[in-house]
Amino acid sequence: MRAVFAALALTATCLTVPAAPAAASDNGLSIRPAMGWSSWSFVRRWPDETKMKAQADALVSSGLADKGYVYVNLDDFYQKCDSNGFVVDNYGRWAVDSAKFPSGIKALADYVHAKGLKFGFYVTPGIAKNAVTANKPIEGTSYHAKDIADTSQTHKNYNCKNMYRLNYSHPGAQAFINSWADQMASWGVDYLKIDGVDASTVADVEAWDKALRQTGRPINFALSNNLPIAQATTWKRLANSWRTQGDVECYCGSGPNGSGYPLTDWSHVVSRFNSAASWQQYAGPGGWNDYDSLQIGNGDQVGLTADQRRSHMTHWAMAASPLLLGTDLTALTSVDLAMLKNDRLIAVNQDGVAAQRVVNSGVNQVWRKREANGDYVIALYNTGTSGNSTVSVTWAQAGFTGPAAVTNLWSGASEGTIASSYSATLRPGETRLIRARPAGAATRYEAENATISQGAAESNHSGFSGTGFVNADNVTGSYVEFTVNAAEAGSRTVTIRYANGTSVNRPMTVAVNGAAVQTRDFPGTGDWDTWADATLTVSLNAGANTVRLTGTTANGGPNVDYLDVS
Repeated sequence: MRAVFAALALTATCLTVPAAPAAASDNGLSIRPAMGWSSWSFVRRWPDETKMKAQADALVSSGLADKGYVYVNLDDFYQKCDSNGFVVDNYGRWAVDSAKFPSGIKALADYVHAKGLKFGFYVTPGIAKNAVTANKPIEGTSYHAKDIADTSQTHKNYNCKNMYRLNYSHPGAQAFINSWADQMASWGVDYLKIDGVDASTVADVEAWDKALRQTGRPINFALSNNLPIAQATTWKRLANSWRTQGDVECYCGSGPNGSGYPLTDWSHVVSRFNSAASWQQYAGPGGWNDYDSLQIGNGDQVGLTADQRRSHMTHWAMAASPLLLGTDLTALTSVDLAMLKNDRLIAVNQDGVAAQRVVNSGVNQVWRKREANGDYVIALYNTGTSGNSTVSVTWAQAGFTGPAAVTNLWSGASEGTIASSYSATLRPGETRLIRARPAGAATRYEAENATISQGAAESNHSGFSGTGFVNADNVTGSYVEFTVNAAEAGSRTVTIRYANGTSVNRPMTVAVNGAAVQTRDFPGTGDWDTWADATLTVSLNAGANTVRLTGTTANGGPNVDYLDVS
């Protein structure tokens, strides 16, 4: 039996998550979008040990790490190449350029970990030509590179090229990927980006998913780039994030290969709006639509005005995209640092819900999502490059009716109670982000934050709200107990969201403040990814109340996602 324990409280308000069209990755990672920094945008083709350490130092000293920006991701061009492609180690895996990383990757990861941060790494599908030419052995097997390579086909690669495809009908191919993943795990990798993914590389993504899981180390798995939406359910099943478009960088800087400032431009940012509308339905706990790096930190020189940068962050937050900074963290401006550390914006990103677009008219766009406590988060944009525009939304378009109290989330200021619609006259590239609290909104209590007896908080099924759900042990008496607050005594409507993947009813007794109210049936919902609602009326006292749901049979109760109290 598991001991009674209280799950950790969330640091951000949780929002309603609609049922996903396909099961999310069940590796238990990225329940919320990843936050941190990646080397590609600013460091580009010249990463090295000193630069990576400097960015990790700045992530901590700036206070960004305390806000949740914890990943330090080394992207491409850490490898060593010769005229035939990647130089490889004794087992055919890419060799790290020792001139750039003299202490090695494990030492760098250790440095990052010592600062309380997490370390990310990079790879592309296939096996290097040099591994095949030398017929390198596959670690831990009797196989060799020539046994597993399909030399008639090559993979997309942006650096040394010359990557042959793998023949996954041969067991040595998976063993090779496993050996590479094991090496990364031994180095302390916490996040892996596999680049060059497209419809032809599903087998590679599946192989890497298996390989990362078999290491026993939790490694956040990210796919890149410009993935086809036709395979969206596949990416969702296998990975924790997936790039929906090409690079956000404009490659219009003055340095080699378009490096240097500016890093991006408004057209590259605003192109993500249509992408987010198309991909919205696939985002949820465990798997996120990735709109590429967040280009905020170095002021106007990144290629965006202050208004555009606020819109950039607003959209990434509303879309629940990973927030991976691409800027130089050693040269943060005070204006941009304030943007990045805005707790209200971070909470919108970390709420676990991707917003829907409800207005798309010329340069005017409006996006919305509903919070667990009945609040609505609404973003209004003028996406144009010249001229002010008045952007409007009715509360009905946002998803509710009646008056609502409005708060400006960028400033934190109250805008009072507004009857039925909201308008803002916005400069080109400007945004307005508000929270609207309708009268009589329901309050949500996430099961994973309740007290659990003989059960556990888990996240291995899709469609749940918050960071997970409660899976009760299959014993009589297992329970989940919520602490519910009421401003005044009286009757309340309580909705229990549950899933029962069996065909057997799993009844629970509902008790309020220690007194049984009724025993409710919780019949099968078809599978564990399908959620249903059970509603009843209870009487609450003013102040704190306990609502306990207890399984009454040897099967225990169903999985419980949350309790809504109107």
